[in-house]
Amino acid sequence: MSQRQILQVFEQYQKARTQFVQTVADLAARPQNTETLQNAGVMSLLRPLLLDAVPTIQQTAALALGRLANYNDDLAEAVVKGDILPQLVYSLAEQNRFYKKAAAFVLRAVAKHSPELAQAVVDCGALDALVISLEEFDPGVKEAAAWAISYIARHNAQLSQAVVDAGVVPLLVLCIQEPEIALKRVAASALSDIAKHSPELAQTVVDTGAIAHLAQMILNPDAKLKRQVFSALSQIAKHSVDVAEMVVEAEIFPAALVCLKDPDEYVRKNVATLIREITKHNPELSQIIVNVGGVAAVIDYLGDSKGNVRLPGIMMLGYVATHSENLAMAVIVSKGVPQLAICLEEEQEDHIKAATAWAFGQIGRHTPEHAKAVAVANVFPKLLNLYLDTESAEDLQVKAKKALKSILQKCTYLPALEPLLYEAPSNILKHVICQFSKVLPHDSKARRLFVTSGGLKKVQEIKAEPGSAIQEYINAINNCYPEEIVRYYSPGYSETLLERVDNYQPV
Repeated sequence: MSQRQILQVFEQYQKARTQFVQTVADLAARPQNTETLQNAGVMSLLRPLLLDAVPTIQQTAALALGRLANYNDDLAEAVVKGDILPQLVYSLAEQNRFYKKAAAFVLRAVAKHSPELAQAVVDCGALDALVISLEEFDPGVKEAAAWAISYIARHNAQLSQAVVDAGVVPLLVLCIQEPEIALKRVAASALSDIAKHSPELAQTVVDTGAIAHLAQMILNPDAKLKRQVFSALSQIAKHSVDVAEMVVEAEIFPAALVCLKDPDEYVRKNVATLIREITKHNPELSQIIVNVGGVAAVIDYLGDSKGNVRLPGIMMLGYVATHSENLAMAVIVSKGVPQLAICLEEEQEDHIKAATAWAFGQIGRHTPEHAKAVAVANVFPKLLNLYLDTESAEDLQVKAKKALKSILQKCTYLPALEPLLYEAPSNILKHVICQFSKVLPHDSKARRLFVTSGGLKKVQEIKAEPGSAIQEYINAINNCYPEEIVRYYSPGYSETLLERVDNYQPV
């Protein structure tokens, strides 16, 4: 065989390998093919091609493995069991930028499925190789490495700590300062995934100066970048008063409030989440948000949103109102109660209704004035229905009941209380009767109205245990009226009168 023929054989072999690996990569891009490829033993066929002498074959083999591993955890598990990860990690440090991107994609595709698979990626030494990739000149390699790191860190605190210990955080902060938008996005996402697990991890992110760099990007025109920036700031701010104060001190308000009207739904939701995470900590932080117009902005946001996007805004109003009478009044004055009533009416999901009921409880529990603001929005019947509805989730029933009780204990607005006399079960009715027993002794007009509306008659029909709290409240109400009036409205009084007529002997 001549030299030319030998070269032709090698050339045909290279073409065959190239065609094979490209075909597998194309087939792996379509989910319906993955099971067939796995059953055909494609993993063991791709593995030696990762060390092929031809760089394009190596890259395409890695791409095919990444696509397969990305599909489900069984295929990702097969990559781990096939001892493919150490090979990829070794090549990350040695090969060209195209291969590095493909190898990082495989690591990301394996790590995303579960903490166990992510730990397997860490155990094979991937973090050190990914750190080196973050220091590469090529932004595409940095982006691929940051993405893999993000998927490792998101699972739990232990994996995030491993990422931190590898020295990743300062490099990610450098990445968010790079001009490439795609790299900024992924780096901000990775910082968010690291910070979310614990105060200590969040502090690590803060200590590298991340907040100032994230704050500079809140008005960037790229919606996907803004999503990640606000997510990262939220995950940092949620842990403690100190870090929340640092986020506020980065002077992101009032500028961030503009983003509550952003066309992108996820940007709006992440901004609302950030404001929620700040206000939940203490009255001082809530007051700062109130002072910059945050409450009014969030109420407008609730009016423009639907479904789960509303949830952080609803909770933010509840947190603000929790802290003090004045802050709860700020929610009322900004027309927060009617908007929350609309949310309670429109939303179908029980967890959103439960959050709204909780928010009402926080607003109305402070003083009679606060309770009246909730009562005039006709919220009591809605809360009662949610509590009594057997279809309601247990958490919704608990929150509706708790909110109703806490508001009723402050409510002296009798027109809102009276319908509850006819509809409320005994455990709620007790609080309604209690409020009447407090108000009626001091209000002659209310006493008259209570008689003419049928309220006094209804109270006489309530069967209470002698000596019980509710019986004492009924006695206190009855003591506001002449004895004959109370008798007149008592059950059976008409029969007593008829009996007297029957027994009466005319002179």
